[in-house]
Amino acid sequence: MPDYHETLGKLGPVRIAIGALILVAAIVGMTALGTVDAGHRGVHMRFSAVTGRVLDEGLYYIIPLVDSVREIDVRIQKDEVKASASSSDLQTVDSTVAVNYHLDPLRVAEIFQTVGIEYDTRLIAPALQEAVKATTAGYTAEELITKRSLVRDGIKALLREKLQQHGIIIDEFNIIDFTFSASFNASIELKVTAEQEALAAQNKLAQVKFEAEQAIELARGKAQAMEVEAKALTSNPQILQLRALEMWDGVLPRVVTDGAIPFISVDTGGQ
Repeated sequence: MPDYHETLGKLGPVRIAIGALILVAAIVGMTALGTVDAGHRGVHMRFSAVTGRVLDEGLYYIIPLVDSVREIDVRIQKDEVKASASSSDLQTVDSTVAVNYHLDPLRVAEIFQTVGIEYDTRLIAPALQEAVKATTAGYTAEELITKRSLVRDGIKALLREKLQQHGIIIDEFNIIDFTFSASFNASIELKVTAEQEALAAQNKLAQVKFEAEQAIELARGKAQAMEVEAKALTSNPQILQLRALEMWDGVLPRVVTDGAIPFISVDTGGQ
C-alpha cells in the first residue's frame, strides 16, 4: 500500500501547474475584455496594425496578446490660436480666433492611422492660419471691423472645406479679437473725430437755417401786420388818434399853441 505522504508529495507539482494554468487563463480572460468610455471610439489593432474596425462605446472582446484597442476622443473640442495676416490695403492684422470641432466617429481609425493623435497641431492649427490669411486678404482693415460677420463666415467655410476631407468636423468658429497697428488705430481715431466734427457742423448749419427761417417768417408776419394797419389808417384816420391815446401817459402838455390840446377832439353834437 502506497505511503500517503508520498502520494501527496507527487501531487504537489501537479497542483501547482494547474493553479498556474488557472491564473494565466484568468489573466488572459481579463485582458480579452475591455470597455470604450462614453464620448470615445476604439480603434482596433492586430499586432499593432490598424485593422480599420471602430469600436463603439461600451464592452468589447478581443483576442488576448494579439489584438489591442486605442481610445480616441470624439467629443467637441476647442482650439484657440493667434494668427497674423495682411488686409487688402496692406495693414497688418493680428487675430485671435477659436474653433470648436470633433472627429467623425466613423473615421477615427483612418485619422489615427494617417495623422495620429496630434491632429490638432498637424491639421487644425495650420488650416486655421491659412484660412485666416486667405479670408483677411479679401477685405480692407476697416471692412474687417464693419463686416466682421462676413469675415467670420468666410473663414469658417474655408476651414470646414479644408478639414472635412480629413475627418474633422467644424462645429463653430468665432473671431475673438482683431488687433491693428498703432498707425492704423490713429488714422481711425482721426477719421472718427472728423466725422463727428462734420456731423456737429451739419447740425449747427441746420440750426442756423431753422433760426433764419423763423426770423424770415417773423419779419413777414410783421410786414403783413403793418400793411394791414396802413390800409386801416388810410380808410379810417380816426385810428391814428386811437393809437395816440393808447400811447398817452395822461399828462397834458404845459405849453399849448393855438389854444388846442393835441390828440383830443370833443364832439359838440354839431352846436
